[in-house]
Amino acid sequence: MGHAHHNTGTLPPNPEKATLEGKNKFLAFWFFLGGETVLFASLFGTYLGLRNGTAGGPTAAELFHLPLVFVATMILLTSSLTSVFAMIAMKKGNYKGMLTWMWVTVGFGLSFLVLEIYEFYDYLSNGLGFTTSAFGSAFYTLVGFHGAHVAFGIGWIVTLLLRYRKGGLTLTNAPKFYLASLYWHFIDVVWVFIFTVVYLMGIGG
Repeated sequence: MGHAHHNTGTLPPNPEKATLEGKNKFLAFWFFLGGETVLFASLFGTYLGLRNGTAGGPTAAELFHLPLVFVATMILLTSSLTSVFAMIAMKKGNYKGMLTWMWVTVGFGLSFLVLEIYEFYDYLSNGLGFTTSAFGSAFYTLVGFHGAHVAFGIGWIVTLLLRYRKGGLTLTNAPKFYLASLYWHFIDVVWVFIFTVVYLMGIGG
């Protein structure tokens, strides 16, 4: 492993796609994201169909705190930016820089999850449980499913960071970090849709 630090200077400009294995991972990942997109589209469709079914329970307009959700959105969007900085560092062969920015991304992701857990707790204490109404079930399923994806993304990145904390950038680990970063962007894009469809439309009635 001692020579791994010196690999960074000799790696090609796009190390994440330089090998056949890297290209195959990239291709398989797009198929995976296609399935994820269909899954989230189904959840969005279900939510839109059920969002007015409050069954006399609290409504979106009564519950949602836009400032809190806006802060959570800014945190998640910032985490997308830090993962971009990580990939820029990777392409420059700056392995330590990449690791640092990935840890920052994880920190933002955890902050987002903490806010989401607080938000759910607040809604539960104000009378919106999973079985309170069709709206409650659809809301917790969609937003909770996204939260689970954030938690999975954090776990994925942390696993890579711990596994490759020593050594340097190689043609083996570059595609893994790159795909984890792409997955993180996907989670962020889904959240932008949730913010618009669930929260903005909910507060607007």
